Amino acid sequence: MADEANSLEDLKDLTSGAAAEDSVEVIDAVEVIDAPLPEPKIDDLGRSYATGKRKNAIARVWVKPGSGKITVNGRDQEIYFARPVLRMILAQAFEVADRVDQFDVVCTVKGGGLSGQAGAVRHGISKALTLYEPALRRPLKAAGFLTRDSRVVERKKYGRAKARRSFQFSKR
Repeated sequence: MADEANSLEDLKDLTSGAAAEDSVEVIDAVEVIDAPLPEPKIDDLGRSYATGKRKNAIARVWVKPGSGKITVNGRDQEIYFARPVLRMILAQAFEVADRVDQFDVVCTVKGGGLSGQAGAVRHGISKALTLYEPALRRPLKAAGFLTRDSRVVERKKYGRAKARRSFQFSKR
């Protein structure tokens, strides 16, 4: 019985010592690799272009250095997106990237409702900013602005009132 206790203690000592040595080796083996950033994609007019999508809305977005003016379908953002929440959604990408009032945005958006259109424009702005300034990819991706939100409305099925709701049941 004493031999078993000694061997268990020896094993504990071995595993704790081996774990400490392995962790040191792993830490030594891990090196931070700074990959070179991709080249910015800027057209002849000094703009970057990207497409943003949300629900059924599709936004074509051009970003260029400027004073922070956002034009949506030829109208100012205050007129097109009257609700402050929708304008806040557009500004989120610039706030996360710390580029408030440094870029002008011209975009055309179609399909869906205003909420989906605002999400599509934000998605497009984020993608265009990463093309113009590749160093902004990390903060925008961490905030989740580069991911296309794929949730769309489910289609209506036959024999149903809506996508899943049944017609009201009548016993008599």
